[in-house]
Amino acid sequence: MTNVVSIKELSKRFGRIRALNKVSFDIPSNSIFGLLGPNGAGKTTLFSIIADFLKADAGTVEVLGIDTRYISRLQGRLSILPQDAQFQRNIPILDQLVFFRLLAGRTKKQAREEVLHSLELVGLKSVAKRRVSSLSHGMVKRLGIAQAFLGSPEVILLDEPTAGLDPASARQIRDLVKQLQQHATIVVSSHNLDEVQELCDHVAILDHGNLVLAGSVDEITRADREYNVSLSRPLKESELEKLTSIEGVRSIKKFSTAAASQSKKSTDYLVILNLSADHLDQDAVIAPVLRTLLDMSVTPRKLTEGRSLETQFLEVTGTTPQNR
Repeated sequence: MTNVVSIKELSKRFGRIRALNKVSFDIPSNSIFGLLGPNGAGKTTLFSIIADFLKADAGTVEVLGIDTRYISRLQGRLSILPQDAQFQRNIPILDQLVFFRLLAGRTKKQAREEVLHSLELVGLKSVAKRRVSSLSHGMVKRLGIAQAFLGSPEVILLDEPTAGLDPASARQIRDLVKQLQQHATIVVSSHNLDEVQELCDHVAILDHGNLVLAGSVDEITRADREYNVSLSRPLKESELEKLTSIEGVRSIKKFSTAAASQSKKSTDYLVILNLSADHLDQDAVIAPVLRTLLDMSVTPRKLTEGRSLETQFLEVTGTTPQNR
């Protein structure tokens, strides 16, 4: 797989604060790449250096084979959507975006065609002549993505694209990003680990300016895939031993959370799988687990895949999602 972004030994300091410390990783073409980390991890600094808003103290960033220190060579090929992208509230959407394309050297006809196409992609073509002040928060987010996609760039950086959105609007943005993947490589900075695991195929995790983990989501979560299972009764020690003897089952742990203890009709367990063997997948392991439970006259009431990317995040950063 070809890499479209290559980050090598990137370092940046702000006085005594080390924002990035010799960070190196690659971003594959046509991937949706998630950038994760606690507050202050260096995500925004990294985005800013890729876009050449900031200069690195050391190291290099290449996008599409071009050093971003020569950012003008990437005009039209690289785009960024800041978390709090601002628009003129009392100017029609169409007029604002057409103006941006005129600045990029397009004719008025070309600019209008590009803008209408981009607005159609995000479902805003019908409101092109409305003012930004009349749009909902979710529509403004989609407008920002429309702006980022103007000119059909090959690499798009999205900083917290669903921050502050209700679940329905966030879902629309995620679906839109997946559609854009057909045309570009998308790099997404997000605090929502469930969202990243659903949306992204590759991730990098930063912590205190250091790269602590990078790779495909499947590789990162494969060794310790987790499932939450609610059972009709507690398991005996001998039953637990029988279940953990199944190939691919790493461990089974009883939940002790308040939410789990509130249910008197079921007992919740966390089933952690070890799928490192090439011939194993989660279905090949979970199926015999469920059959064994039924043979024990234990009824599985609910089975949901756990949040193993979140588990990895907690392990490598020593933090919690709520405190990022």
